[in-house]
Amino acid sequence: MKVSESCAKCLYDRQANKTDNKEYLAEVREILDNRKENDCSPYMVYLFNKVHVRYFGKGADYRDIKRQYNDLVLGMENVFREKIESAEDPLAESMVMARIGNYIDFGAMDNVDKDEFLDLFKDTKMREDDKETYRSFLDKCERADSFLLVCDNCGEIVLDRLMLEQLKARFPKLKIKALVRGKEVLNDATPEDAKYVGLDKIAEIISNGEAIAGTIYDMMPPEAQKELDEADVILSKGQGNYESMAGQGRHAFYEFLCKCDLFTNRFNVPRLTGMFIEE
Repeated sequence: MKVSESCAKCLYDRQANKTDNKEYLAEVREILDNRKENDCSPYMVYLFNKVHVRYFGKGADYRDIKRQYNDLVLGMENVFREKIESAEDPLAESMVMARIGNYIDFGAMDNVDKDEFLDLFKDTKMREDDKETYRSFLDKCERADSFLLVCDNCGEIVLDRLMLEQLKARFPKLKIKALVRGKEVLNDATPEDAKYVGLDKIAEIISNGEAIAGTIYDMMPPEAQKELDEADVILSKGQGNYESMAGQGRHAFYEFLCKCDLFTNRFNVPRLTGMFIEE
């Protein structure tokens, strides 16, 4: 998903809000001005971060924030599980709740508000367009042997685990794997975070090898590329993964909340609308 002019402006403004260092911002502008047609936002931020380290040392440390939101959702796990298991279709319920978890995004959100996050769980019903995609998703899973979840944020991965538990209960033969970030970037999930919330108990954890808030095939190690190439069903979470994976001719399902103008305009929906789409 290429970087539009409005997206480029937003990317630049976010950096300008962090610092007024003219030399640094000039390099950010140069990166944006010289981007290739198929470059995506996560790759731009990856390049910014490399320049940021050169000027300022390490960037912001999100480890405390990641632990905070993992603990928040882990503390509500029994409540969420009860809501899922009491639903008419527990898998559908868990997928909507896992999508709500995509709210916890310190990259795309100007402000992550715990109360706003929890308020989203008041409505966990699938819309009609969700149901159409869901029927196709079930059909693909019924005929599949392998399933790959492309993960996004901490906190969210607790709800992802609850969803995978329901997926495994419905399709016991599925071999489930989960792709996470290889190194620390924003509040995205790494192998360490996945183990902390117990995601490794339901899925084999795969690293994408990089500190990038997306999934760029050419930057991934061969073993991670192999998982993407060979998975019978792929479910990719979050805007960054959609931006870096969509439009490449790969069959995948995507779940995310629309948290910025690029996405609300692209899908013509209000802010924080959940999307479940098949490409």
